[in-house]
Amino acid sequence: MIDDIGPILRKWKYKSEDINVRLIKGLDGKPKLQLRLDLGILQMELDGRPDGRRPGRFDSYLSYYEKKARNTVNDIFTLTPDQCLKLQQETIQYYHRYLALMKLEDYIRVSRDTARNLRVFDFVEKFSDNEEIIWTFLQYRPYVIMMNTRALASICLKETKYNDALEYIDKGISSIKKFYKKHSDKEFDEKFELEFLKQWAEEINEVKPLTEHERLEKELNMAVIREDYEHAALIRDEINYLNQEKIKKI
Repeated sequence: MIDDIGPILRKWKYKSEDINVRLIKGLDGKPKLQLRLDLGILQMELDGRPDGRRPGRFDSYLSYYEKKARNTVNDIFTLTPDQCLKLQQETIQYYHRYLALMKLEDYIRVSRDTARNLRVFDFVEKFSDNEEIIWTFLQYRPYVIMMNTRALASICLKETKYNDALEYIDKGISSIKKFYKKHSDKEFDEKFELEFLKQWAEEINEVKPLTEHERLEKELNMAVIREDYEHAALIRDEINYLNQEKIKKI
């Protein structure tokens, strides 16, 4: 057996300006996800824990510790620093995977893995008594919320559900704002997650087709600007009719 992976790395050149990712067929016949780094390659399972391990016969340390927390009756369950470290190392695995999956536009799995890491943050915040350790997790919440939002909104955009996508983005923005407000005592260099989602929402609004109601509202505004009040009155009648029809369907 040849241990040197140099030939593999030379065959798959690393591009620093991009996320280098590919799907391959493993020796077990199942698809594997590979992420090319500057000094090597990460190979991950598409589902379950990225490295394929099953801690305590559970699909992850998170599931394992959640079960321990539920089964603790008399004593209060508290995460030890070592358990938090295991959870942190595990979240990094999931981070590498959802980053690669985003590049492949596998948005369903990205939404799954980001939601899972957000669950870790909640779990550590609830069951760790070490504020410093808790913050090592929570500081990444805005980024993971942004990635989760990107995945959910992208699923909607693939189906041309523009308004649903914008709703997810609005919820993401709201969640990130709440986080920054809750931790206003912390210093943040920049809040690029908010800016990214706001800019993305603007871009979607520019390209999404107008609904009949939106088209009439736009036409109404133009009529008012032109001081064509007779035409504006007719448009208002159409809008009122649409609103009444909408009420009847409810």
